[in-house]
Amino acid sequence: MSETTLSPAAVAEPAAGAAGTGRKPAPRRAVRATPLGERFVAAFLFACGALSIFTTLGILGVLGYETAAFFSEVSIVDFLGDTEWTPLFAEKRFGIWALVSGTVLTSLIAMAVALPFGLLSAVYLSELAPSRARRILKPLMELLAGVPTIVYGFFALTVVTPLLQAVIPDLAGFNALGAGIVMGVMIIPMIASLSEDAIHAVPRALREAAWGLGASSLSTIFGVVLPAARSGIAAATTLAISRAIGETMIVAIAAGQQPRFTFDPRVPVETMTAYIVQISMGDVPTGTLEFRTIFAVGAALFLLTFVMNVFAQRLARKYRRLG
Repeated sequence: MSETTLSPAAVAEPAAGAAGTGRKPAPRRAVRATPLGERFVAAFLFACGALSIFTTLGILGVLGYETAAFFSEVSIVDFLGDTEWTPLFAEKRFGIWALVSGTVLTSLIAMAVALPFGLLSAVYLSELAPSRARRILKPLMELLAGVPTIVYGFFALTVVTPLLQAVIPDLAGFNALGAGIVMGVMIIPMIASLSEDAIHAVPRALREAAWGLGASSLSTIFGVVLPAARSGIAAATTLAISRAIGETMIVAIAAGQQPRFTFDPRVPVETMTAYIVQISMGDVPTGTLEFRTIFAVGAALFLLTFVMNVFAQRLARKYRRLG
């Protein structure tokens, strides 16, 4: 039998540990110094994040200050209770609902166009299209998102509106219908691309389970795949609605600049973003009540999109929990 020879240091170290605390000493961990390059990158990324936060706080600060100055001269009851918006007239009226109705009307028309076409495009690209067709069609569809919005605006005014007037004779030259339709075409790629990614991320095991139970391809898509991807589809829809509400050039060119409280798509309307563009052209002196209306409208637009995003996030969490 061979015996293992221990050195005196090896015997003394455990004995000292046992005599002192009764426990084995914890092994020492090597402390690695952070390289200078890593610290620089971490500091740079932190500065970028802090810059975005401070920029947002600065925007909110300016918006809040100017809005408070506006409401120091205009009653919030008139702002929320009136339906006429004429801040540039001799008889000034500050009813924000005239601009809200135009914004909601064009956004509803846009979503009525974009949601079905975008969702069906996503279903085709993810579930039905061959891989070669998917590689070609998806980039081509996403090219629509790169077209400048001012081009869409002139297209709505010079092409879509005359075509609609051939079908609807009493359609005005500037109207909400043509602007909303073209705006819907513009946001189709957003809904299609994001929804297609959500549908493509559904595990294949769910499809195979439905096929094993005898379901057809269409039944599997609309009964299994789409409900499983509803969280991503809801997020895509929310982003599309936010994009429609915040669109400026299409509605400024094709919808007209006549604020009125109406939901008739055949007449000219003015959205909140179009009004901000109108006042920001430089014809109104800075610091006047008329100039401060753009901050009040901007605050209303911010609150509208904020409430909508909070609601959409809660809806998405509910779908994830149910799924």
